[in-house]
Amino acid sequence: MTRTFTRAALGLVMIAATTAPAFAQARYDMSNPPWSRPGYRLEGAGVPILFPELRNTPRGRAFVMPNFDANGDGRINRQEADDANREFARIAGPRRDRFDWDAYGRGPGRGGGTTVVETTTTWDRGAMRNYGFRQTPRGATLTLQEDVLFRTDSDVLRPGAIEKLRPLARYLRGNPGVRVAIDGFTDSRGTDAHNQDLSERRAASVRQAFDDMDVVRARFSVVGHGESQPVATNTTAAGMRLNRRVEVTLLGQRADRF
Repeated sequence: MTRTFTRAALGLVMIAATTAPAFAQARYDMSNPPWSRPGYRLEGAGVPILFPELRNTPRGRAFVMPNFDANGDGRINRQEADDANREFARIAGPRRDRFDWDAYGRGPGRGGGTTVVETTTTWDRGAMRNYGFRQTPRGATLTLQEDVLFRTDSDVLRPGAIEKLRPLARYLRGNPGVRVAIDGFTDSRGTDAHNQDLSERRAASVRQAFDDMDVVRARFSVVGHGESQPVATNTTAAGMRLNRRVEVTLLGQRADRF
C-alpha cells in the first residue's frame, strides 16, 4: 500500500511505503536546472550556514533547491538550510567531503521504478503522537505548559521550545489546508490586565515561531484569555502551573488521526 504526496510549487512527487520511515527510503530529486549549472548562485539568509559541499558545488545546489526550498520562493532561509544540512549529514555520513554524488544518483528510484522524494513537508506521525492530542469540540488540541515554552512572566520562547514545536510546524507545512487556533492562558496571580496582556503575547510568540518556520501566518487564529479559563485550582502551586499554558488546536481535525 502506498500514499502519494505532491508539492505543486515544484512539481515534486513522493511515493512512500507506509511500512517504513520516509527518510529510510528517500532519494532526492537532483536533476532540475538551473541549480545544477556551475554558474548558479544560491540566495537567501540560510546560504552561509549550508555545508560547503551543498553551498559551493553544482551537485550540492541541485540537492538543496528542488528538495528544501519549502515555500518555493527561490531562496534558502535558515530553517531550510538546517533541514538540508541535517538530511545531507544523514545520507553522507561522517565524511561529507567524500560523498559519492555519482553513486547516489545511480541508486534506486533514479530513472524508472518507484521514486521517493523526501521534502521538508514530510511529517513524523510518531512525533505528532507524542504531543498527546486530545479531542475537543473544536478539533485536535495539545497543551503546552509554561515551563516548556517560557520563563515565568515572560513571552520570550526558551531555546528548547523551538525544537518542541518543530514537528508540528513540519506537519502544518505538509498540510496547508489545516487551520490552527492558538490560545494563551495564565494563572490568577497579577492583575486581570497584566494576565490578559501576557496571555496574548505568549500566544503571539508561539504563532511567530511557526511563522519563522515557514508556516503560513494567515491560517492562524491567536487569542489570549488571561486567567479566565482555569483547568485547575489557583490555590496551589501545582494547579497554577497547569493553568499557565498555551493550547494549539488543529481546527476540525481528529486527535485519533495521530
